[in-house]
Amino acid sequence: MDLAELGERIYRTAHLTGEFVLRSGVTTDRYFDKYAFEGDPVLLDAIAEAMAPLVPADIEVLAGLEMGGIPVVTALSRHTGLPCAFVRKKAKSYGTRRLAEGADITGRRVLVIEDVVTSGGQIVLSTAELRSLGADIREALCVIDREEGGPQSLAAANISLLSLLTTTTLTPTP
Repeated sequence: MDLAELGERIYRTAHLTGEFVLRSGVTTDRYFDKYAFEGDPVLLDAIAEAMAPLVPADIEVLAGLEMGGIPVVTALSRHTGLPCAFVRKKAKSYGTRRLAEGADITGRRVLVIEDVVTSGGQIVLSTAELRSLGADIREALCVIDREEGGPQSLAAANISLLSLLTTTTLTPTP
């Protein structure tokens, strides 16, 4: 499946219209229901396969952000052979008490994985915490960049955003 076909399939599966409040607090009339494409194993596998070539060559660990980045990072790990870490929004207060579970991130080149990026706020917060734990993070990779300031806010935190698709590339032409 080429990228245009993949984009069409994601659009048909996950695009919703209505009134939605995003994590950033912004209200929008269009929404990509990430769980619709993440819950479809065939579509998620095709997404991960298309994302694999976007992973920089020197990456040692893929780090998926809770919650939507977890299925994406797991599928992407299968296509790249790279180990993955699962990153919570907040370290749990019991058990291991870790922010990141799975692969060790300390002293390693880590690529943050997210599903949909609007402002990039959660990536900035999580990256700061992962860096404080010793991760070397320079990029984040997402399935969809909503083109609403994410790359700019990430650049201010020294993170480059790589994206498989954007709202523009997902929007069918009339």
